[in-house]
Amino acid sequence: MSSSKHSSELRRLALSVLQPGFVGTEAPDWILRDIDDGLASVVLFSRNIVSTEQVARLTARLRAASPDLIVAIDEEAGDVTRIESATGSSRPGNLALGTVDDPELTEAVAADLGRQLRRAGVSLDYAPSADVNSNPDNPIIGVRSFGSDPGVVSRHTTAWIRGLQSSGVAACAKHFPGHGDVAVDSHHDLPAYPAGREEIAAQALPPFRAAVAAGVRAVMSGHLLVPAYDPDLPATLSRRILHDLLRGELGFDGLIVSDAIEMGAVTRRYGIDGAAVRAVAAGVDAVCVGGESAEEATVALLAKALVAAVEAGELPRERLAEAAGRVREFAHWSGGLRAAGGAGEAAGGAGEAAGDGIGRVAARRAVRLTGAARTALPLTAAPHVVELAPVANMAVGKETPWGVAGPLRERLPGTTFVRVRGRELEEGTVALESCALEPAAGRPLVIVARDAARHAWMSRAVTGLTAARPDAIVVEMGLPGATVAAAQIFTHGASAASGAAAAEILAGTD
Repeated sequence: MSSSKHSSELRRLALSVLQPGFVGTEAPDWILRDIDDGLASVVLFSRNIVSTEQVARLTARLRAASPDLIVAIDEEAGDVTRIESATGSSRPGNLALGTVDDPELTEAVAADLGRQLRRAGVSLDYAPSADVNSNPDNPIIGVRSFGSDPGVVSRHTTAWIRGLQSSGVAACAKHFPGHGDVAVDSHHDLPAYPAGREEIAAQALPPFRAAVAAGVRAVMSGHLLVPAYDPDLPATLSRRILHDLLRGELGFDGLIVSDAIEMGAVTRRYGIDGAAVRAVAAGVDAVCVGGESAEEATVALLAKALVAAVEAGELPRERLAEAAGRVREFAHWSGGLRAAGGAGEAAGGAGEAAGDGIGRVAARRAVRLTGAARTALPLTAAPHVVELAPVANMAVGKETPWGVAGPLRERLPGTTFVRVRGRELEEGTVALESCALEPAAGRPLVIVARDAARHAWMSRAVTGLTAARPDAIVVEMGLPGATVAAAQIFTHGASAASGAAAAEILAGTD
């Protein structure tokens, strides 16, 4: 075999194990060229999405270049939504579903989402999060988890997978071996999970075992250090965790996908190209890239790095070929899943996105009220709403709307609102007296928080406002913390569906 042909075949293998993102609502020429050259997957983000119909045209164009192309999306519903990033998700997220703890409801919500994704041409969804959020200070998981109890998370992980895949879209359990007990955001640095193996087996692994038993064919690795299994390498780069634990102990034989390879947890030490090579060597079959680094040059860099690693003897060609084979196997299986899902729709199982109202029903069922809120509601006049807005982590799109004021104004005309950020309070450019208390004089005051227990400035603001206005209603849209007011509403997530559910209760229109 000539060296040029050898390099060409290696490049096709290298491209086939990448799952890149791109910019724009139409397929760029470079993506189409790379598909011709062997690229087997792409991943969509909110920047690629205007509507379900537009995405369907985009994915049809992509598949015209390769009918077996895997089209992935990072769509969890709830706070992390791409398909509805412009409006906020019409379905609640995992914590809301885990709070209701009705697996049939979770399955119905996931099936509803799956129908929308399938119509858009998506074949793989990077969901559900199977992480057990055992650390309340976790900056990256929080309401994205079904809860802090492994049993609850396991049964809803199972239900989500079953529902999504019944609609023809493959699920992907993440972030193995469990991202729930960390205190660092892996987008920026490397978190550690210092528990021993027995604790990990009891706390973090049960949902992944349940996912494998439920027929999940894709698992996403997490960028976290788990010293009990590997004191040196994060899970995405660790053969001990991916091969020995996931494949060996848990018996998973499907596709291992990396979390976004450009994240700081792995690139700070190895660079994006070094991290990609080490991930594939450790057992990753598909390297997700492009949440941030979505350029043609990034894909070219990673493909070149994989080829060079094989030629230098740093990455066995057999390992790269094995990864490419698993991608092909998954593409074939997910194509069959999509066809079966389409047959189910043809038989009458379809509905418009959230068309049967299941998202609204689920969000409403997840709302919890303190006793005082039950007696103080509904409001008898249009309120002033103060929304305390944290800096969103990178998994949650900055563009995604959230809150209660918008849907409340639709139900109670005359509602006014202000959104306050921590930096504004710290810099003194905004004062709660003038923006919150004075406009609420003689009117109801509604305070909306999002993970107040995790943000000292927000907790202080809630405490100060409720001291001045003991009759204020506090709506917590993140993880429930300590009771800080006589009347509280907990939505267990900040999706559009959850905001609307809170507004209905406040206005008495539910």
